[in-house]
Amino acid sequence: MKSQKIIEACLNEKDTDPIDIFNRIATMDFIAMHGPEHHILDGAALLTAYHNAGGKIDLAAALSEIANRGSRMPGATCGHWGVCGAVTSMGAALSIIDGTGPVSTDASWGKHMEFTSAALAGLAKTGGPRCCKRDAYISFETAVRHINENYDVELKISDVRCGFSEKNAQCIKDRCPYFPRPKVAFICVHNSCRSQIAEALGKKYLSDICDCYSAGTETKPQINQDAVRLMKELYGIDMEATQHSKLASGIPAPDIAISMGCNVTCPYVVRPFNDDWGLEDPTGQSDEKFLEIIKMIEEKVLELRNTVLK
Repeated sequence: MKSQKIIEACLNEKDTDPIDIFNRIATMDFIAMHGPEHHILDGAALLTAYHNAGGKIDLAAALSEIANRGSRMPGATCGHWGVCGAVTSMGAALSIIDGTGPVSTDASWGKHMEFTSAALAGLAKTGGPRCCKRDAYISFETAVRHINENYDVELKISDVRCGFSEKNAQCIKDRCPYFPRPKVAFICVHNSCRSQIAEALGKKYLSDICDCYSAGTETKPQINQDAVRLMKELYGIDMEATQHSKLASGIPAPDIAISMGCNVTCPYVVRPFNDDWGLEDPTGQSDEKFLEIIKMIEEKVLELRNTVLK
């Protein structure tokens, strides 16, 4: 029976991140891509994380109760009833934590409505068709914020990248906030000038289709100040507000790695470079040279969008 398998899996978990718990159990062979078992699993993962973070509940009893409530919820509630089973499962979990019922007069009754309305608003903004994984992720993120703000526990939360998209015939892909996106890394030696400019312009022009990073084999105390000044003047981008000099080991493994043009001194980053842009380092040179290099980087970033990332 799926509900019993979910309970057993949750009782073996020690994590305080409900999404990590959910992902591990969702990959087990008794959990389908879509299905009413999520009406149990989603609330169960939240209850388990809450308990593991120090929440004062009898976990076995709570999991038995979420299984009982979730099993009474029919499938396809999102399309037929206009309410998502993931949200209601987590709303039920909060009710179990607080012992809330239909005639409760304390603040928990309204607080649970605040959670469900916020979670449903998140689902509505993303839109359909249904995806039991995407709907769960949105609901979990809302639930973790709610619990961390209203309860005396601190739940962890993952940086979610969906691993189920290939199994979902109705996947909305780029419209989904969790759809896996390629990671592009711009690499030079000190990560203080050219690669920082490339990261900034990558975020400006590519943020809808990929995640952009920059790095080097060495670091500098600050980003090149001429580059900072000119990027502010040209694009209104304050690189010092969102970027810093970092090592190649400090960024996620890239799907696409691009050398700025450091000849033999350029670092190797877990994979061969996809391209070498062969850019001259403008450090210590005139504004005209900086502007020339910035323009070349902008053109190459746009070319990257229209070719490799197309």
